[in-house]
Amino acid sequence: MVIAGIFFFLFGMVIGSFLNVCITRIPENVSIILPGSRCPKCGTAIRLYDNVPVFAWIWLGGKCRACGAPISVMYPLVELATGLLFVAAFLEYGITQAGVKWLFFTCLIVVLTITDLRVRLLPDLVTWPGFAVGLMFSWVVPPREGFAGALGWRFFHRHLQGHLAGLLDGILGAAFGSFLLWGLAAGYKLVRKREGMGMGDVKMMAMVGAFVGLRGTFWTILLGSLLGSAIGLSVVVTLYLAGWHRELAERGSRRGLGAVNTLRWTIASQYQLPLGTFLGIGALAIVYLGPLVTSQWPATGGILG
Repeated sequence: MVIAGIFFFLFGMVIGSFLNVCITRIPENVSIILPGSRCPKCGTAIRLYDNVPVFAWIWLGGKCRACGAPISVMYPLVELATGLLFVAAFLEYGITQAGVKWLFFTCLIVVLTITDLRVRLLPDLVTWPGFAVGLMFSWVVPPREGFAGALGWRFFHRHLQGHLAGLLDGILGAAFGSFLLWGLAAGYKLVRKREGMGMGDVKMMAMVGAFVGLRGTFWTILLGSLLGSAIGLSVVVTLYLAGWHRELAERGSRRGLGAVNTLRWTIASQYQLPLGTFLGIGALAIVYLGPLVTSQWPATGGILG
């Protein structure tokens, strides 16, 4: 177990290095294959021994060997996080088809989560292929207690089992997640007269639902929304207390737009956090903490089905 865990950790860090390439290149419509890794500042190709996950960043002091430009801490953090998630997948699901399924899912979520955090974008190049792969895995690795089985008995008086139940559960999860977010986005725009959520979040939840099914999609949206709301409110309060854009509020107050503190709060409350990032965190929590919660509280009925 220890040796296997170390292997999954090291393998996960290597995969994390590739995910960094996807995170930085896909939004720029650049090939993730060619050219090879190079410094974004000076364009110098990175040597093989300077491309070792995590450790290379440490011994280079977080700087390019050629030009001394700083290397973002994002790179080692993504590699380290991916390694730890691979270990979690091994410990929770073992070397099984389910383990492979959730490793694929983890890679997709890491790319989407960090890309949305960096550039506020959830690329179609990730979400649509991920949706197709998710449905395929739902067919191959059906949930133990998927919601589709209950629906089959309710409407057709027969229990749907096996691959068909898994595929239907993935389709239901994708439909529920995407249409729910689409409806919320449309309602927000109708009330506030401005965009509050991009279609990227809708497509991301279609992909997530295809993997985790209807029940997992519900918990993902609930957990991601609660997490996003809590952190969002904390960020707004922090920006307000730190005097963010105070000069702008003072200019607005001199023009008769309102009190300075009122304008400061209004400006701080306009700061937007990427919803996709929190949905991604919620999805990973459901996959890796859901089975633990179910084992401790069986009444939950299986968060992932």
